[in-house]
Amino acid sequence: MILYPFRYLWWLISSVRRSIGRPPEFVMFVLEEDLPALPDPPRPLWQRFTGRPRLSVKELGVRFDRVARDRRIKGVVLHLRPAGMPMSTLQDVRELIATLRKSGKRVVAWAPSYSTGTYYVACACDEILMMPTGMIGALGFATTGMFLADGLARFGLGADFIQVSPYKSAADPLTRSKMSDELREQLTWLLESQHQELVSAIAEARLVDEAGAKHLIDRSPYGDDTAVEERAVDRVIAEEDLPAHLGREAGRPVTIGTWERAQSKMRAPAPTLGRGKYVALLRIEGTIMDGRSGRLPVRPPVDIPLVGEDRAGDLSVVHLARQVAADKRAAAAVLYVNSRGGSTTASEAMRRALQGIASRKPLVVVMGPVAASGGYDVATPGAWIIARPSTLTGSIGVLGGKIVTGGLWTKLLFNRETIAFGDRATLNSDERPYSDEEREIVTREIDHLYRGFLEVVARARKMTPDELQPIAQGKVWTGRQALERKLVDELGGLEAGVVKARTLAGLPASAPLREARGPRRMIPPLAEPTPAGGWFGYLLEGLTLLNRAPALAVMEYLPGELT
Repeated sequence: MILYPFRYLWWLISSVRRSIGRPPEFVMFVLEEDLPALPDPPRPLWQRFTGRPRLSVKELGVRFDRVARDRRIKGVVLHLRPAGMPMSTLQDVRELIATLRKSGKRVVAWAPSYSTGTYYVACACDEILMMPTGMIGALGFATTGMFLADGLARFGLGADFIQVSPYKSAADPLTRSKMSDELREQLTWLLESQHQELVSAIAEARLVDEAGAKHLIDRSPYGDDTAVEERAVDRVIAEEDLPAHLGREAGRPVTIGTWERAQSKMRAPAPTLGRGKYVALLRIEGTIMDGRSGRLPVRPPVDIPLVGEDRAGDLSVVHLARQVAADKRAAAAVLYVNSRGGSTTASEAMRRALQGIASRKPLVVVMGPVAASGGYDVATPGAWIIARPSTLTGSIGVLGGKIVTGGLWTKLLFNRETIAFGDRATLNSDERPYSDEEREIVTREIDHLYRGFLEVVARARKMTPDELQPIAQGKVWTGRQALERKLVDELGGLEAGVVKARTLAGLPASAPLREARGPRRMIPPLAEPTPAGGWFGYLLEGLTLLNRAPALAVMEYLPGELT
């Protein structure tokens, strides 16, 4: 309150300064890397000097909104580069483009070449342009599974896992030498759903029917000599010729500028007092684990399951949920989930804490690229669940087991000897597979956890066990398939979730969204120590996660990213 007059005065002075001169007629955005849905959390000071912050979908939406509100700007040029993005993230970007076009702005896609992912985004634009000598690559979807059982056996390694059904296939790469019929069936229906999303986008953009869109996909790739003829792009043009192509303004070609240049000539939003009711935003991202949340200071050079992901810890999420539940100014909450799951105990702790929010105020859940297994479990307290058409969700199931290393030490001529008290003290020992008695014990525990999981979902989704059982069993669905099976309520993204939360809480459209941060008065979390051995140490830590809990609710690593 005290500082508000000074902030408002500074805004007025800044607005006058920005009104001098004109912004470029077109603003260029270079999309060259994966866009997280939300801005990265604040990093420690020592990490802020290493690398630049990533542009998030939310921040891109704010910039597009600023462009839409400025009458002097005619449109946007999207310079697209191949980047590994999940289909759901590409759908986030496509929605932003559609909203910008509805405001009357022209959106043009240009790229040196197009991959399936970038072409999918380009199909949301008014025009698709390509550089001379460029090409549209082979369009479509494919996935490759790696099954390590035979190779691990040569080194004396193995894995012993119990799963609720063959569809709960997270451990298949370690326990099988080839793809199971159930996993093949599951991958087929997932890829078919993703392929249909691409077909629909191409049909709408290129003004052809479904058969014509499939024909365009199946005849790819296209070089710059055939892309226009086959109506895959609108024009082949060098980037230097874009100003002349986009039109003329006052007898000259239009200007194209960066966001930084445009921003310097655009009036900033007026400051607010920051009082009153608001919508709180929470996030659960990465592997769900017992302990505190954390993230690697640097991403690993390759994508290794359970290693390169963020960690969502129950100690952090539970305290954050309690803070939001107690905050009377937070009239509603939106939970963003992007997780394949993890520890059943951590998932259960988070779910119960989130129920504390749901019992006091509307809680809306928005699913990111993946919200499956334990990631679906934590979504069940939501009064409304929203997913993108290509979100991977479901995987309602449990598995448990361990990595068996005893044979490795024998091959290395290492002699391990164990002394134990208690008949079952070595049940989870990595020296040997389960005995028949131990397997029965683990199976009984997994069945118990699975029945509990089913009961939670059935209550939350107002379904009977008979209705739920065929779509559970660890089966994974896309968001569109999940909507058909009543696992989610709506197709959309974060903005749809915020709108729904405001509606449920009776808030005006101007009610702000603010991300909740950890409680200030709790004991501060300790930095997670880096395992010895660099990336190899992280790999060992990721593998031993499978041994830390008697059962896990984690989803298998299915195809999710397009370049």
